[in-house]
This record gives sequence, structure tokens and C-alpha cells, in this order.
Amino acid sequence: MLNDIYQSLDPVAFSVGPFAVRWYGIAYVLGFICAGLMIWRVAKRWRIRVDEDALFTIMLCVIIGIIVGGRLGYVLFYGNGYYFEHPLEIFALNHGGMSFHGGLIGVMVAGIVAARLTHIPYLTLADMGCVAAPLGLLFGRLANFVNGELWGAPTDLPWGVVFGGTAGDMPRHPSQLYEAFLEGLVIFCVMFLLSRKRPPRPRGTLFGIFLIMYGVFRFLIEFVREPDVQLGYLWGGWLTMGQLLSVPLIIAGVCVLIYAVRTKKPQQGLPELIQK
Repeated sequence: MLNDIYQSLDPVAFSVGPFAVRWYGIAYVLGFICAGLMIWRVAKRWRIRVDEDALFTIMLCVIIGIIVGGRLGYVLFYGNGYYFEHPLEIFALNHGGMSFHGGLIGVMVAGIVAARLTHIPYLTLADMGCVAAPLGLLFGRLANFVNGELWGAPTDLPWGVVFGGTAGDMPRHPSQLYEAFLEGLVIFCVMFLLSRKRPPRPRGTLFGIFLIMYGVFRFLIEFVREPDVQLGYLWGGWLTMGQLLSVPLIIAGVCVLIYAVRTKKPQQGLPELIQK
């Protein structure tokens, strides 16, 4: 058995004097860069004109949406009242605490602004974003593993990992790697392959599939992921906050997919934005 695997990776990538660069920050930067490149590439394949100004606008909205939405989502969904007693801690991003579900809501709201500014239909932007988003999830979950956070439940499987610290000395599921594989790599491969169809699939198709796949994968992984200590299992049962928040994503994804199939609107922006 290989249950004595220890996670001893340093969260700090490198230091320059008093300035420390962490892998988590690098993951965010890489995620945004790859997302921007992927959006540009998909737009080109779909013959939707996205110039430098439009791409900058889209990415700025995405970054603001993820940071603001992710932080507020954590405060509301996982704070358990702590931030209402310590409101200044809401702005202490260096203390950690980001929620994917909150970040997704933030990006969806910011996408409305981006769609208006770039004159690209909202669902077309959402579809392009869904091809790019899994790459950010991949880097983020790998960074969670390096940080030794969001670990899984105890296990006796041969790939159990000892994280130490508050996680204790018992082997645990490397749930961060499970999520990196399913939510990151698998969803990206599906989204990328779907994006290559010519003509492109109806507007909203990729968005709906992304919501369904992420919701299902996250719901299942939560069974082997340790719930947040301040919340535990909800209502004294087996349900976690992550599972509770994933159910609406699945329902929303089904509704979006049905809408896309029924309306069959093409993937395109305004006529003047279409490349000849």
C-alpha cells in the first residue's frame, strides 16, 4: 500500500526580497491568459470578430466578475456569519476564501456588461467562455493541491495523501486532483470538441452542457471531499454546501440546453461584426 504519500509542496513559487509569489496567484494569471487566448481562438473559428479592444473588455469583465463574485459567494455561502461580525475581513483576499459558484454568478452578471459593450450576443459570449473556463478550473484545483487545502475525506486507497497540519496525519482523498481532472481536463476536452463543429452548435448549447457537467461532477466529488469545517454537513445529514449549490446549476443547464435546442439561434454577433 502507498498510503504514506505526503504532500510537502511549497505554496510559494519564488521570492524576491520580501515579495513572495505563490502558485495560487500564478494559477489565476495562467487561467486568465489561457482563457483569453481560447476565447480569441473560438471566436475566430466561429467567424465572430473579436478584436483587441473587445477581448480586453471581455477579459476585464471576467476578471472583475470572478474576483468580486467569488469572494462575495464565499462570504455568503461559506462564511457562516463570520463576515457579518468582521466586515473588514471581506476585503482580506490574502486570507483566502473564494467560491466557484459565486465566481460563476459574478461572471454571468459581468457577461451582461461585456455583451452590451462588445455587441456580441450574451449566450454566444457564454459559450465561448465555457470553452475557456475549464482551463482556469484546472490551474485553480492544482493550486489548491499545492496549498494543501480543500482536501478530501479520509481513505485507505493506495493513492491517499497525507496533507498534515489541520488535515491531520491520516491519508485523504486528493479531491483537488479529482476536480482538476473532471472539472478541468474532462470538461475542457468536451467543450473544445463541441466548439470545433461547423457550423457551430446553436447559441447556448455549450453553456448548458457546461453547467450540467460541472454540477454533476462537483456533486459527486463532494462525497469524497471534506466539507468546510465551519459548516460541516448541512442539517446533520450527508449534504454539503457544494452539493446544495450544484443542484441549481444542473437545473439551469438543462433549461439553457432546452432553450438552445428549441430556438436554434446561430453563433454570431451583429452583422457588422461577422468576418467576411
